Amino acid sequence: MSESPVPERLPSSDLRIVPMLLAAGVGVITGLVVTGIQQLTLTQMLARVQSLPLLAMAAAPAVGLVLAALCLRFIGRGTAPVIADAYIRNIHEPDSQLDLQPVPGRLMGAVATIGFGGALGLEAVALYAGAGIGAFAETRLGRFIKRPDTKMLMVAGAAAGVATLFQTPLTGAIFALEVPFRGRLGRHNPAPILVASLAGYLVNVGIEGPSRLFPVQGNVNIDWRDLLLALALGIAAGAVAHVFAILIRLAKRIVKKYPLSLRLPIAGLLLFGIVLLASTIAKDGVILGTGTLAIKWAADPTHALGAVAGMLVLRIAANAVTLSGGGVGGVFIPLVAAGALTGRLAGGLIGRADDTLFAVVGAAAFLGAGYRVPLAAVTFVAETTGRPGFIIPAMIAAFAAELTMGAKSVSEEQRDDAEATW
Repeated sequence: MSESPVPERLPSSDLRIVPMLLAAGVGVITGLVVTGIQQLTLTQMLARVQSLPLLAMAAAPAVGLVLAALCLRFIGRGTAPVIADAYIRNIHEPDSQLDLQPVPGRLMGAVATIGFGGALGLEAVALYAGAGIGAFAETRLGRFIKRPDTKMLMVAGAAAGVATLFQTPLTGAIFALEVPFRGRLGRHNPAPILVASLAGYLVNVGIEGPSRLFPVQGNVNIDWRDLLLALALGIAAGAVAHVFAILIRLAKRIVKKYPLSLRLPIAGLLLFGIVLLASTIAKDGVILGTGTLAIKWAADPTHALGAVAGMLVLRIAANAVTLSGGGVGGVFIPLVAAGALTGRLAGGLIGRADDTLFAVVGAAAFLGAGYRVPLAAVTFVAETTGRPGFIIPAMIAAFAAELTMGAKSVSEEQRDDAEATW
């Protein structure tokens, strides 16, 4: 008696359950991997670099760029230093799986870049790591997923990565769906993506404990004048974000056009000078790394407006120079840091330097405009402050910044709705 053949797909009654379970598994694994990367990069490496003597600290980013180049050359087999853009590009290739071969080299290059003080964000690392885990799961378990959702586990892993890093499950899901496009969300089933995002978040909270990027104390009282100020701040942040996007896209073009042997030493020297200049404004390596220290520094109302403006200019310059030198990392949290500094500057100009509202709203506006992700920007503010009262001014600022920004963004891989293939 012959055995019954094994079906290629599960019965339709199970197809709604299995993707949830697969997404949860991807979320848990991503949560563990991203938490490990976070602890290694920020706690073990970057914190030590920021405690070095000034000259050694200023030289550290150049060392990181050299190590990143070696990782990309020998482990990534000559791969390009792109991670978030690799995810965005693959979303628009419905018949192509994410190339997993460069993943280890790119992740190690990002750890070297950021861990030694390069001014890029860890969120793209988290997104790319999660996307790689999800894409790997799809190659093994894709027969259990409906054909229109063939990249569902990759998107779920990307969402879990962002959710893990910032402890923002809703932002993780929305960002993973929103960032490939300019003007709409992706069309994947959101339920498994939310499940993966929540799983990654719970893993990180269980290991690290709960934390918030913008710890806001007391009640938030918003009146109509604050809403008008949020509108004005959104317009200003959109204009500055436009300049930021131009510089980031220029840095990416420099990477494609000029050899590493020319770019790396120039970038290393520029970063050395930027760190020395920044040390006259703020101590403890505030200019280095992802930008979270700059966000906390911006919250201090005692800093002079000239110092805040100087830190904003130097942070943006450091972001672009690190990218042009072959650094591996993202610009999500650098956008947030630049927005917080812009908001702090605006608050100081009207005599409200101690008001957290402006830093938070500036962050939402800058992020929403720079990456063209206004929904993710608003949810990010809600989750990182724990104060729903910030949502309305953040929405006003984010959409005002979106209109001011124009057609550009920090990524050339994003597509308008008319260009999208799905």
